[in-house]
Amino acid sequence: MRPYQVGAFTLTLIMGCLLSLNTFSQDKIKFGKVDPKDFSKTGFEQDTGAHAVIISDVGEVTFESDRAEGIVLQFKRHTRIKIVDKNGYDAATVRIHYYKGESDEIKLKDIKATTYNLEGAQVVDTKMDSKSIFTDKIDKKGDVVKKFTLPAVKEGSIIEYTYTIISPYKMHLHSWQFQSTEYPTLYSRYEATVPEFYEYIFLRSGYVPVKEKKTQGSQSFTISYEEENSYGTKTGHTQFYNITSNTNIYKWEAENTPALREEDFTTSIWNHVSMIQFQLSAYRYPNQPVKPVLGTWGSLAEELNKSESFGESLGKNNPYLGDKVDELTKGIKDDTAKARRIYNYVRSNFTCTSHDDLYLSKSLKSVFSSHNGNDADINLLLVAMLRRAGLTAHPVILSTRENGVTYELYPLVSRFNYTVAALNTDSSWYFLDASEPYLGFGRLDYSAYNGHARILSPDVVPIDMDPNTLLQAKSTYVMLMGDSGKIKGSFSQKPTYYESCKMRADIVKNGKDAFFKPLTKGFSMETTLSNGEISDMDDYELPLQVKYDFEMTPDDAGMLYINPMLSEAYKSNPFKSLERRYPVEMPYLMDEIYTMNLIVPEGYTVEELPKSSMVKLNEEEGMFQYLIQQSDNTIQFRCRVKLNKAVFPSEDYATLRDFFDMIVKKQSEQIVLKKKA
Repeated sequence: MRPYQVGAFTLTLIMGCLLSLNTFSQDKIKFGKVDPKDFSKTGFEQDTGAHAVIISDVGEVTFESDRAEGIVLQFKRHTRIKIVDKNGYDAATVRIHYYKGESDEIKLKDIKATTYNLEGAQVVDTKMDSKSIFTDKIDKKGDVVKKFTLPAVKEGSIIEYTYTIISPYKMHLHSWQFQSTEYPTLYSRYEATVPEFYEYIFLRSGYVPVKEKKTQGSQSFTISYEEENSYGTKTGHTQFYNITSNTNIYKWEAENTPALREEDFTTSIWNHVSMIQFQLSAYRYPNQPVKPVLGTWGSLAEELNKSESFGESLGKNNPYLGDKVDELTKGIKDDTAKARRIYNYVRSNFTCTSHDDLYLSKSLKSVFSSHNGNDADINLLLVAMLRRAGLTAHPVILSTRENGVTYELYPLVSRFNYTVAALNTDSSWYFLDASEPYLGFGRLDYSAYNGHARILSPDVVPIDMDPNTLLQAKSTYVMLMGDSGKIKGSFSQKPTYYESCKMRADIVKNGKDAFFKPLTKGFSMETTLSNGEISDMDDYELPLQVKYDFEMTPDDAGMLYINPMLSEAYKSNPFKSLERRYPVEMPYLMDEIYTMNLIVPEGYTVEELPKSSMVKLNEEEGMFQYLIQQSDNTIQFRCRVKLNKAVFPSEDYATLRDFFDMIVKKQSEQIVLKKKA
């Protein structure tokens, strides 16, 4: 198992010290102070994607005294945006996300919002009524979304809003984005004033230059406590005392930052957006020993394995599983064969209700009796059944591609969102996900290949779910020949494994006829299909095999135009943007081989053949073969597209895009057959 490589994601640990960089020159923008000159062009309007421009986005977090809660976090935000055109009106609808807490401990207050329009030489402001603020959502976890829309918005308007959040939870400072995924940002600044008795790690991502500065200061806090008598009973009297702490004052600033819009072949855009996040690592109270908050991987594994909502049941005998496990493994001596039987049973008899869960939604006994549950329910049940059979099995926690990266250095359980199973035999490790109904034994969906994950074994083994280790191969063979003025052929294909999983699901849901019917649309001539056949539908260890016969009717009796790729050609370049500011993150390596034999119809001669070509991508990172030759009345053709790596840095994007441009162009070329005079 290889160690996890952070790769293009920038991770910075800062514990109490930052290098002082350039001082900040941007003057603070004051709420309500809008001048006619502020409506002039910013420069970003020339970008056709800039339907709005964030003029300024400033956040500040401080620690303040609160008589009821003690020391609390105070987060203030002030944002000003220019609406460029009607497509930017969405920027005038603001959603504020925060955690409500069990008894409304977190408070959102001081919301102000105003729209400014330039009428002649005058700036006219329209203030938002407080009645326009409403709660958009409260979920079971206590996450709240407050929503409001600014009034009188039109093209050219400037809007601004400000709000404050007060929170007693100091585990996480408010994160900050210097970059938007929708609109360019002229200026973004974040300031954090942190007392010396709180120690945080700072997690940074993105590629935008951010100026950093650190200074020192001091701050007094008023702390309250209830008096106790000599018996330790509270007297009902509250006393207050002051404490002064040195503070670290951090400032970060970014200017003229383009939007980072999500494109195809991206794990999670949040891996690449320029932002900073915080995690409390230790308390350093005066005259007290340091109290660590961030534990070790071992302590995290121990906590999860003892948790009622995760692994507590795995340490028990679970007698209700005994009869079924004994039935499944009866007469089988090989450990892997036992595991395969148990895995196939769970995968085929339990329905997954949700695929984005780290924790149990109910007890394992309830999962076993109800035959359904989320991914954690089903896979932890699988672990329990494997252990009941005397096998060595452990939970695995990971983060799926869409959820973002995790860090091998820091045991931050909040970064994980998925649970699978690991089986350890004398020969090797197997990773299993019984929540996916068409995955074979020892297979995980490609969404699980997202870097660092952890096996919650006694050693808490780190693993690298690297997409560069995942090869998906496809092979296609076509035979063509002329007969009675038509082109008849046979098609045989073995799709990739993951294509096969999706095809199985579609065929089970819609039927075989629904699978074959739309295939004729991919041919350039009027085409009919017959003798459709799909093999290995029930063997989830193997990719499918698809076969059918077809008959194409040419439009022109004098000339025949045949694309040797038929319906398998790349119709367009998957990389459409002219440039890319972050890596291309494909889910796996690819190797597609297409072979065709064409017997020239009687009465025709070859007028034109495409030329053979072979191109390498960055020497060893990929290759494209396009080989064609004629021998008497037979044309033999072979095309291969192969990528030997899944992740390409942004500086290789233009080369990769040109590579696929060439593939699309070459695969559109046709064989031209002319009817003999």
